[in-house]
This record gives sequence, structure tokens and C-alpha cells, in this order.
Amino acid sequence: MKFSKLGAVAVIAVIAVYIRAIYFTPIEALQGAAQKILYVHAPSAWVGLYLAFGLVAIASVLYLWLKDPKLDRVAASSAEVGLLFSTVVLITGPLWAKPVWGTFWTWDARLTLMLFLWFIYAGYIILRGAIDDFEMRARYSAVLGILGAILVPFIHLSVYFFRTLHPMPVLLKPSAPSMPREMLVTLVSSFVAFTLLYVWLLRERYLLAVDHDAAMGAHS
Repeated sequence: MKFSKLGAVAVIAVIAVYIRAIYFTPIEALQGAAQKILYVHAPSAWVGLYLAFGLVAIASVLYLWLKDPKLDRVAASSAEVGLLFSTVVLITGPLWAKPVWGTFWTWDARLTLMLFLWFIYAGYIILRGAIDDFEMRARYSAVLGILGAILVPFIHLSVYFFRTLHPMPVLLKPSAPSMPREMLVTLVSSFVAFTLLYVWLLRERYLLAVDHDAAMGAHS
């Protein structure tokens, strides 16, 4: 992977956020130091659920309409990067839950739906590797990518519809953010840093897909 200027900025931004989170952001009174996992967990969810899988859905819809191979590459690249960030969500969530809830996992609505979405996009990537024909692979992947993205709003709203241990959204909600200013600045900064990291990884994965298709004599 080429370490571009964008990559350097993204990595520096992430490092700066976690220096701030660890050393300059107050410890939450009830949850203690475990609450600082929020600054990894929440931005990973933002990237994995909303940015990455949202782009998969948009690029997939446009591919089915325009049949442009570039859109298929964008969708595939975003799905792989999104699966990476979603894996981080599923790892950091239980690590945060254990000291706060007393258990690593509970089968409530949001956690179960998130795990189900992870399997959908893991299946998306497996599907792409199992089909050699370009047009068939792109078409089937687009349909699965769109179906998976439909689950995202249900995951977001699940804490309103069902009784769940998972806390309510802090930023992505109708009312004002519900946390002290110092914590809010750190959280927003982590969202920005992870967004930069996503854009860099997406760009590098897309360029890799272009090189692979060129080497295989695929559609340009």
C-alpha cells in the first residue's frame, strides 16, 4: 500500500486524537476509563455503517443503472474497508461492555443486527471471490450490497424501538449532543480522523482494484 500524503495526514490525525483522548480528556464519572473506548468504537461505527456501507449502496445502485465498472470497483473497495471498521466495532463493543454491563455480549437488537450486517458484507466479499464472470459478479454484488445497506437505518433506530442495554446515540440524534464539551471535542475529532483514514484506505483499495483489473485484462 502506497503511503501517500493523505495517509500520513490520516495516521497523524488518529494518533493526535488518541493522545488527546488518553491524556487530555476527562474520565467519565460512572463508567471510568473504559468509557474511552468510545473514541474508537463510535467513529468506527460511523465509518463502517454510514460512510462505507452507504457508499456501497449508492455505487451499487448507480452500477445497476449505468453499468460502469468503476462504480463496481468503488462499491467493492468500500465494502472491504467498511468490513474492517465494522470488525473494530464488534471487537471494541464487547471490550467496553464487560466492565460496564458485566458481560461481553448480549443478544439485544442493536448488537444482533450489527453482527448480522457484518455477515452480510463478509458474504458480499466471499461472493465476489466466488464468481469469475465480471458482469455477473458485479450485478449480484450490487444487489447484495443494496440489501445490506437497507439494514443500516434499522440498526441506528433499534435503540429507540427496542429495550436494549446499548446507550442512545450521542451525536447522530435529533436533540443536542449529550456529553461535556471536552469529551465532545475529542469525539468529533475522532470522527474526522477516522473519516480521513477511511478515505485514504478506500482510495488505496480502489487503486489496487484498478491495477488488478488491468493485469487480468478486465473491463476498464
